[in-house]
Amino acid sequence: MNSTRMRLGVLALAATIVSLPATTQAIAQQPSNQKQNQANQTTDWNALTNVRIEIFKAALQLSPDQQKYWPAVEQAIRATEQAWHQQVAAVTEGRGQQLAGDPAQRLRNRANSLAQRADGLKKLADAWQPLYQTFNQDQKQRAHLLSMDMFRDLRGAVMTQRFERFQRRIERFGQTG
Repeated sequence: MNSTRMRLGVLALAATIVSLPATTQAIAQQPSNQKQNQANQTTDWNALTNVRIEIFKAALQLSPDQQKYWPAVEQAIRATEQAWHQQVAAVTEGRGQQLAGDPAQRLRNRANSLAQRADGLKKLADAWQPLYQTFNQDQKQRAHLLSMDMFRDLRGAVMTQRFERFQRRIERFGQTG
């Protein structure tokens, strides 16, 4: 059990190290050449998704019988990550419009965004369910720990983005005041 936890810890640490710089950089970059930057961000997101999927799959140590469920799970993970990437890109592009826009419309846009995110997460849960039902206790524990670590990474990236946005607002306020 301790050896499994140690391997899982190493994998989680590797995922964190790989994901945070790329995620933070992709969210925070201000491009001089917007099309090139979008292509770079897409490449970064795809690479990050590939690494996360491989780490998760390796940590689960799926049996040959369980492997048949994996393609649906991988597809759902990729769809969820793609939707997240598109949402971040849309927010980044429309940042100025959102600040100047109608507050009620901003709330509607946010509600629509959250509804889309919820639908994606439901599809991900539906894809995971058949595979998860075949897990032994050790695999369930690894899946739980890895998913907690992944959520922690995402929360960290979101908090970094919020902090940077808040910092930009303070800078703008100082320039106009």
